[in-house]
Amino acid sequence: MLATILPTGEPLVGEAVRLDPLTEADVPELFPLLADPALYASGYVMHRRPVSVEDALALARERFLPAGPPDGRGGGRTVYAVRLATDGGLGPAGTLVGTSALLEAHLGNESIHLGSTIYGRRWWGTRVNPEAKLLLLTHCFEVCGFGRVKIQTDARNTRSQAAIARLGARREGILRRDQRREDGSFRDTVVFSVLVDEWPEVKAGLQARLRE
Repeated sequence: MLATILPTGEPLVGEAVRLDPLTEADVPELFPLLADPALYASGYVMHRRPVSVEDALALARERFLPAGPPDGRGGGRTVYAVRLATDGGLGPAGTLVGTSALLEAHLGNESIHLGSTIYGRRWWGTRVNPEAKLLLLTHCFEVCGFGRVKIQTDARNTRSQAAIARLGARREGILRRDQRREDGSFRDTVVFSVLVDEWPEVKAGLQARLRE
């Protein structure tokens, strides 16, 4: 049985995508993703849609750059830039396609939250999300030794809920009036999770999707 450790921050590399720690230098590339109206029309409503590059930079620094490394008691986070690993039908290698994070890492509870995930519209429904999740979940369970990985989303974001369910995560329920959105309204949060005992089946399902 693995001892539970914090995310290492090492690059996570797959066939189509690679995940590297998000840095200040990556932030300008987030503007096209954050400014796309389609992102918000689908139910991603926790924050405003930036109206300029400067606004997007400020938003990305506030929302996506890590406030500090994980401390093992639920604070800090490890944030990744998701880039294409190879040239191909998804675009040129090195293209920033999204971001994702590991946060709320609690060593005593062997639990962690996989969240703060966005992708550009062009890569919705492609192998990008299942492969990125396979890399992140493998890291959580097989390297870091966590027993539970939480994945959650806004109750308004039906597209995200469907994507999480398709990963094989189990829906646990709804936290009502859970978080205040930037506009002052409160979000109901739909919570899913994967437990370590469920991971082999979830992993096999993700690998099967990537072979399709």
